[in-house]
Amino acid sequence: MSPLTLGVLYGVVTILVMCSGMPIAFALGVVATGFMYFFMPASSLDTITQNVYEEIASITLLSIPLFILKGAAIGKSPAGKDLYSAIHAWLNKVPGGLGIANVFACALFAAMAGSSPATCSAIGSAGIPEMRRRGYSPGFAAGIIAAGGTLGILLPPSITMILYAVAAEQSLGRLFLAGIGPGVLLVFLFAGYAVYRARKEYKLAHAVYSAGGAKSAYLDDEHFTLAQKVEMLPRVLPFLILLIGVMVALYGGLATPSETAGLGALLALVLIAIVYRIYKPRDIAPFLSSTIKESGMLLLIIGMSLLYSYVMSYLHISQSAAQWVVDLHLSKWLLLAVILGMVIVLGFFLPPVSIILMTAPIILPPLKAAGFDLIWFGIVMTVVMEMGLIHPPVGLNLFVIKNIAPDIALGDVIKGTIPFLALMFLAVLLLCMFPGIATLLPDLLMGAK
Repeated sequence: MSPLTLGVLYGVVTILVMCSGMPIAFALGVVATGFMYFFMPASSLDTITQNVYEEIASITLLSIPLFILKGAAIGKSPAGKDLYSAIHAWLNKVPGGLGIANVFACALFAAMAGSSPATCSAIGSAGIPEMRRRGYSPGFAAGIIAAGGTLGILLPPSITMILYAVAAEQSLGRLFLAGIGPGVLLVFLFAGYAVYRARKEYKLAHAVYSAGGAKSAYLDDEHFTLAQKVEMLPRVLPFLILLIGVMVALYGGLATPSETAGLGALLALVLIAIVYRIYKPRDIAPFLSSTIKESGMLLLIIGMSLLYSYVMSYLHISQSAAQWVVDLHLSKWLLLAVILGMVIVLGFFLPPVSIILMTAPIILPPLKAAGFDLIWFGIVMTVVMEMGLIHPPVGLNLFVIKNIAPDIALGDVIKGTIPFLALMFLAVLLLCMFPGIATLLPDLLMGAK
């Protein structure tokens, strides 16, 4: 059977198994094992456990459960609420300041926790009720948190970037640095839209009130004294110091990514013990339980995805598919557009972890041959996958928002995210026009490649 026929059969079987409702990790494992049984030597079945173990026994992947523990400690403590409250107080007098506060809180929390769902849950549980109390429309309140939460896979430390670094065999340090510029770009795009939308809703509320209608909470004037603002800082500053300390340790060459993850997890546990008096075993148990569950799930998906990719490589499916793409002789930018379009479609059904590990063997060789910087592409691909977290039918953040704000209709949540999808698309265009947004910082700090 030709590699092309095998590849089509491999893809069709994968789709059918996934549509059966089987968890992604098991679906990939079943498909890979089945094709090993029918199309590879019988002895290959004896190496399944060895292959999976060797793939996940990576010092880089060791940082994943440690970063998850750090995120769980921060995400399940009151740190998110305190961070949001402090930023809200200091930006209170800025037009649209409440929306901007949510964007900045999401960005800072994402940089500390490294998880999109954790960011949505931690900031959204405080931010959405506050925005609605102040008159913000339900869709806008939900959309800004859903979009802000996506920054968790772009700003370092990002678990998604760790996996891309492994799959693409690229420097994790460079990749983390490359994510900062685009992350800041998205923060300012989201904040700018928050100001525009808040002013628009304020004018509408004012017009309704002037015409004799009900007075919206938008028109209420909330005031924080300097003493109240300063009082909020002591609970926030330790976590900002943690964020800065972890970055300095990583980029200052003081620790490897895995050591940095361990340091961050340990310091996070120490900080919540000091700041929130969370140190008893029964208080820490939820952090550890959450870490074990999420790490186990992710590592199982990683192991099965890498086994899936190994079978593709052994049967020459990935090589043939990559060569087929090269033989199309597409222009450089058309090739990129086609690949990103494929990533968007996959984002309808799969999480970023699976997309990276399943597609890397196919898409990276043609992109490298076309002259694209794989660090830069990793950032562009990450932004595109961010879009997958907030677009239907299975955008993960949509359901996180629905869980923390069940009274907001899912349709309103989806409508609220559409402007942010457009802003992410704009960010991708800007990255294509000005690649230095992603590459300048790693080149400056780590030297040009």
